[in-house]
Amino acid sequence: MALVPLSLFVTHDGKSKRQHVTCRYKCGDACSKPVPNKSDNEYFGDIVKSMSRRSVLQASGVAVLAVGAGSVLAACGSGEEPAASPTTSAAPAESPTGMKFAAVAPNSEDVVVIPEGYQQAVVISWGDPILAGAPKFDINAQTGAAQRGQFGFNNDFAALLPIPGQSDRFLLVTNFEYVAPQFMFPGYDPKKPTREQFDVQIAAVGMGVVEVTRTPQGLKPVIGRYNRRITADTPFTLTGPAAGTDFVKTAADPGGRTVAGTFANCAGGVTPWGTVLSGEENFHSYFGAAEGSPGPSPIDADRQDRYGLALELSELLWETFDPRFDLTKNANEPNRFGYVVELNPWDPNSTPVKHSALGRLKHEGANIYVTDDGTVVAYTGDDERFDYMYKFVSSRKVQPGREPAAMANNMAILDEGTLYVAKLSSDIPANEIDGSGKLPSKGSFAGTGTWIPLLRSGPGGQAESLVNGISAQEVAVFTRMAADKAGATKMDRPEDFEADPKTGKVYVALTNNDERGAAGEAPPDAANPRNDNKSGQVLEITDNHTGTDFTWDLLLVCGDPAAADTYYAGFDKTKVSPISCPDNLAFDSHGNLWISTDGNALDSNDGLFAVALEGPNRGETKQFLTVPLGAETCGPVITDDLVTVCVQHPGEHDDNSVDNPLSRWPEGGNGTARPSVVAVWKADGNIGV
Repeated sequence: MALVPLSLFVTHDGKSKRQHVTCRYKCGDACSKPVPNKSDNEYFGDIVKSMSRRSVLQASGVAVLAVGAGSVLAACGSGEEPAASPTTSAAPAESPTGMKFAAVAPNSEDVVVIPEGYQQAVVISWGDPILAGAPKFDINAQTGAAQRGQFGFNNDFAALLPIPGQSDRFLLVTNFEYVAPQFMFPGYDPKKPTREQFDVQIAAVGMGVVEVTRTPQGLKPVIGRYNRRITADTPFTLTGPAAGTDFVKTAADPGGRTVAGTFANCAGGVTPWGTVLSGEENFHSYFGAAEGSPGPSPIDADRQDRYGLALELSELLWETFDPRFDLTKNANEPNRFGYVVELNPWDPNSTPVKHSALGRLKHEGANIYVTDDGTVVAYTGDDERFDYMYKFVSSRKVQPGREPAAMANNMAILDEGTLYVAKLSSDIPANEIDGSGKLPSKGSFAGTGTWIPLLRSGPGGQAESLVNGISAQEVAVFTRMAADKAGATKMDRPEDFEADPKTGKVYVALTNNDERGAAGEAPPDAANPRNDNKSGQVLEITDNHTGTDFTWDLLLVCGDPAAADTYYAGFDKTKVSPISCPDNLAFDSHGNLWISTDGNALDSNDGLFAVALEGPNRGETKQFLTVPLGAETCGPVITDDLVTVCVQHPGEHDDNSVDNPLSRWPEGGNGTARPSVVAVWKADGNIGV
C-alpha cells in the first residue's frame, strides 16, 4: 500500500443533526451555555475603518495574489461586479485524478454507503480485544479490567503507520474521544452510575495502538508487540513552561510533572519522526462538584469560566468516584489537561508527553509542517465558538531517522519555540459583510493576517511571556486569556488544521457557530461571513510558515449549493455534493483535500468528501461515503489504494439508548451499535483514479 508522504454547534432546534445527548457527553453541552470568550477584541469592521486608503490598497494587492485561480479572475473585473459569476461558471467535464468516483448521494441509511465499484469492511470495533488475554466483547459482561485490553469507545482520530520491512503490516493509532454511558450499558441510570461503569469509562477513553494487516478482505487487527492502550489514568510527563508550576501541582503530584491520563482526545496528527499527536479538547466536562459547593477565588473563577468549568455536577459524575475530578478538592487538576499529547507508538514502554509550550486550550488536534531548512511548524485550533487559531514555530530543526540521538532531539521539538495566535483582517468594505454570506464585490472572501507572538519557550521549561502583564507560566496554562489580551480574531469553531504537502498552503475547518451575529456576540466578518452559521466554512491560508504574516481566503462556504449564502471556490454549484459542518481534513497524493463532517445541517448523514484545490476544477466537491444513522465521520486516512474512516457514535439519538437502539450497525440483526474503524478500497485499481 502506498501511503501519502508526510509533508515532513451546534443547536438542537432542527438546524443540525447532532443530538443533544451527543453534546451532553461530548462537550458538556457547551452549545447551550454562555460563550466562554467574553473578550472585546476588535472586529474586522473596526480594522477596516481604521485603515488608511493606502494601506487598504496595499492589503488588497497582497490578498489578490493569495486567492485561487477562479477567485483571481473574479477579482479582476470592473471593481463593482465580478468579471464572471463565480457560482455559475461552466464546470470541467471530468473530475481530477483522485476524484474519479461516482459521488454518493445524500441519504439517511443505517449503513456506510460507498461509491459503486468499491468494497468496504469493518477493521475493528469498540470492545474488540487488542491485548493478549483480553476477553471478547460482551455488552452484558463489561469490566474495567476487560476494557483496558480492548479497543476503546468513540474512536475519533486515526493514523495508519507502515511497519518498516513489512509491506502489508501497519500500526493503527486512534483516539477515543468520549464515553456515552446510555449507549454503553444496558439499564444505565444517569443519576446512579455504578463503580464498575465508572471503571469501564476510565478505561474506554484515551488512545490505542493496534497492529493491522492488509488482506483481500481489508485490514484485520493482530495481537502484536506494539499493541497498547492509553487510558484516563496512564502516566504522562508534562513538559514545557507549565511543568512544575503551582498551577499544576496536586497532592497526588506535588512536583507538577506527572499527570494521570488523557481524555477528550479529538483529532491529531503524525510527526515526521514517527510519533502521533493528539489534542485534548473538551476536558472541562469531566470535572464537577456537588451543588452548593463553595466557589474559588475571583481570579480562579475567571479562569474556570474561560475554560467552561463550573461548580456543578458533571454529566458523568466521575467526581463522585474519584476526588481528582472534584473541583473543590483538586482545583488544579483541570490545569493538567487541554494540551497537545505526543505518543511514541513504536515503544510500548514509553511514557507519553503533554507539551505545554503549545498552550492549554481545547485543542482539536495538531499537525506538522516542515520547512525546507528543517524548521517544524505545528498548527492547532481551539474548538469553541469564537475561539482562536494558533501555530508553534520550533527553534529546533528536525533530524532524520529514529536513532536514539535523533529521537531525543525530535521529541523535544515541541518544547522549544514560539507560540503565536492569529489575527485576521480584510479590505472588504464593512457594508459588504452583512451576515447573509453574499459574496463581496471582489468576488471572494479574502484578506491578510498576522501571527501575534504569545510565548517563547526554551530548554528545561525556560520561557518568556510575550504578552504584557501575564507571566510565561500563565500564558502556558491559561493560553486563552493571553490570546484574548493579544487581540486574536474570534473564529467559528476552528477545528482541524492541515498543511498541503504539495503547496504548503494551510487549510482550517471552521465547523459552525450558531452564535455568530447574536446579541452581545461578535458580528460577521470576512472570514466568518454568516450570522447563525450552521454549516461552517473552510479557510485557506498562504502562510509565511516561520514568519508572522499570511494571506487567506475562504475555499468553501458550506451548505446547500442552491442557497445564495454558499460558495465552492467559484466552481459550478449545480455540480457539487452538498457539504455541511467540516471537521477533519486530509490530503491524497494527487493534491486533493478530503473533508469529514460532524453534525450535517442538511438532510443527510455525515460523510467524507474530496475537494479539488487547483486548476479549473478548484472547488469541485464530491461525496465519497456516508456513515450510518446518528454517526459522525472522523479521522480520515487517505492512501493511494485505501481509505479508512472512524465511525463515531453510531445510533446516538436523544430518544434512544442501548436498550432502545436507533442503529444496529455494524453487526446488524440484534447487535449493538458500536463505534468502529472502516476501510474502503477498490479491487481493480487505486482510489479515485
